[in-house]
Amino acid sequence: MNATVKVWDPLVRLFHWSLAGLFLANFFTEEGELVHRGFGYAILGLIAVRLVWGFIGTHHARFSNWVPGPDRLRHYLRDRLAGRSRRQLGHNPAAAVMILTLLGGVLLVAFTGWLQTTDRFFGDSWLEGLHEALAYGVLGLVVVHVLAAVGESLHYGENLIAAMVHGRKRALGQDAAASKKAPRLAPSQVSRPATRQE
Repeated sequence: MNATVKVWDPLVRLFHWSLAGLFLANFFTEEGELVHRGFGYAILGLIAVRLVWGFIGTHHARFSNWVPGPDRLRHYLRDRLAGRSRRQLGHNPAAAVMILTLLGGVLLVAFTGWLQTTDRFFGDSWLEGLHEALAYGVLGLVVVHVLAAVGESLHYGENLIAAMVHGRKRALGQDAAASKKAPRLAPSQVSRPATRQE
């Protein structure tokens, strides 16, 4: 029986699926309508809560736990391309960069949408075009994000999408045990009888 550990707390999971749902829902509402703007403000509220939770939340929710520095990202990408990267409980460095990019993109979409409600930029076609282009750009990143999650799930033998639903992942110790068990048993079983005969 595989032991699991709690990784994603309820707030992180609620944020993840609520943000995805609201962002996609806004593609089916008309720009300028009250519903469209309401979804946009709700998205901004969600991100604000997540930013605060990134400093005071649970271990794996904190930015200090999953936002990588350049060296950590470079080493992970090198190991991943070589096929020797290790599974991580929280976000791996590449996923962390994608998440930060998605959050930044969504913020830009929301900001350009809000600008269109101001007197100075109301009715500006260039801003409307930029807002739409940014929205489709983020949608493209979402597709890449989902495909990467599926790919990593297959690579590490763990359903990462389901983990973001129930919040649990396979304990890291099981990975180490599985990789070390076979090589360690055979040499020890062969060497012990030899030393006793001496």
